[in-house]
Amino acid sequence: MTSTTPTQGAARRPTADDRLADPVFARRYRAMSARDARFDGQFITGVHSTGIYCRPSCPAVTPKADNVTFYLTAAAAHEAGLRACKRCLPDAVPGSPEWNVRDDLAARAMRLIADGTVEREGVPGLARRLGYTPRHLGRVLTAELGAGPLALARAHRAQTARLLLAGTDMPVTDVAFAAGFSSVRQFNETMAEIYHVTPGAIRASARRRPGIAHGPMVPGAAAGASLSLRLPARAPFDGGRLLAFLGARAIAGMETAVTGGDGIAPSYSRALRLPHGPAAIRLTLSGDADAPAVECEATLADMADLAPLVARVRRLLDLDADAEAIDTALAADPVLAPSVAAAPGIRVPGAVDPEEILFRALIGQQVSVAAARTALARLTDALGEPVAIGGFTRLFPTAQAIAEHGREVLRGPGKRIDAIVGAAAALADGSLAIDVGESRAELEARLIALPGIGAWTAGYVALRVLGSPDVLLTGDLALRQGAARLGLPAEARALAERGAAWSPWRSYAGMHLWESAHLAQQEARAQRPAAEATASARRARLSPAATREA
Repeated sequence: MTSTTPTQGAARRPTADDRLADPVFARRYRAMSARDARFDGQFITGVHSTGIYCRPSCPAVTPKADNVTFYLTAAAAHEAGLRACKRCLPDAVPGSPEWNVRDDLAARAMRLIADGTVEREGVPGLARRLGYTPRHLGRVLTAELGAGPLALARAHRAQTARLLLAGTDMPVTDVAFAAGFSSVRQFNETMAEIYHVTPGAIRASARRRPGIAHGPMVPGAAAGASLSLRLPARAPFDGGRLLAFLGARAIAGMETAVTGGDGIAPSYSRALRLPHGPAAIRLTLSGDADAPAVECEATLADMADLAPLVARVRRLLDLDADAEAIDTALAADPVLAPSVAAAPGIRVPGAVDPEEILFRALIGQQVSVAAARTALARLTDALGEPVAIGGFTRLFPTAQAIAEHGREVLRGPGKRIDAIVGAAAALADGSLAIDVGESRAELEARLIALPGIGAWTAGYVALRVLGSPDVLLTGDLALRQGAARLGLPAEARALAERGAAWSPWRSYAGMHLWESAHLAQQEARAQRPAAEATASARRARLSPAATREA
């Protein structure tokens, strides 16, 4: 590890020159000295002379290099005895893109911790999900991230609590349990230790910051509670295309979308299944080009699901991607450069329900988006769990329901139905698991081992469920058509060879190719009326009546 790890022992305290000789430290120190907001959330600055940790863009006086340690997580800063800066709020920023870019044990653990696995299953459950013993997992996380799983989960609970205190009018006691704390005493002690202020003071401070506080929590009847939160995104953020992608695939009864126009903001809404019950969300864009954000209006049956809800929405919208680095890398290819310039900050859509993505992929392959949406709506209407939350009537069917009754509802080739029902049975009996704690290689291998599932389906699931940044779906017809429109190879093998240069961002290159295919369809539709008018005029000239009149 580099100097970013605070746990390394040393006989002599490193000097400023020693630290700046480390290229990783030097790069981060330059970013911190420039107060570069692009690095907010990617690392944390610990200032030992003041006992605080900050985001890189903190406006405070630049500390001396020999007083600084950089951390990958807030938990590591807490373990070093530091508290959060009250001025820059280092946890009120997009999360680190590391956990999608990396596919190692530490990254997979961080994805599960953010989803609330420790709160629901404890450290043994987290370790079991990852396939290691709790002791080995603790050693790896401490060595890699500077903190063990309990400390990482504790830091995540504190950040969720701060989000609720700043963004809602929930009673403080309710905030404690919604954030995952087991008692109010534990909550108060943790918040005081990390922020050095009381929960009430955090709320009062947020109210004095324009743009931080949001609408009140509205108690619900049968549907728990509703609240509105602002989720920051890393700039640039092409949220419009992302909402359009999700809206075009909306399933009646569980999803709706508003395209926008005439003063109406585009939005995407849906019902979803969470660990303790159903929820509904409505997502709209907010903020500005320099500080983009998403407004999330959520209704939850159980407020204990707030942390996993926020984590899943952030993954759905790919809010933590290092968009500037991705755009810079892809724009270096002269063929992609115009597309990158036209759609800076393009995102890869994620998932709020991993199993749902598998069935969407299986049902949607080799058919149009409209046909897939019709088939999925029929399946959801017939087998989806009835709900009454946020104006929605259905949740996506469970794997158990599809395994038992899918053949009664599904239409199409027998082999495809066999593949869908077979995958559902594997999920239902536990022989197949799909979640954010998987590695890409293992997940794809398990999927391809199932009858009727090929490389395209496995890659698509990895792209959307894991947020894998380096998946190029060359087996996708629309993607190849988009490539051809840009002058790239349209044959799968040749496109794969050409796309190797886009690594490690081939998933984002694929989004540009899909966008190119979408533009081609729009161009074809625009040309169709003129072509039809020309053909109609030609038929009129050649008709018998026209000949007699001539």
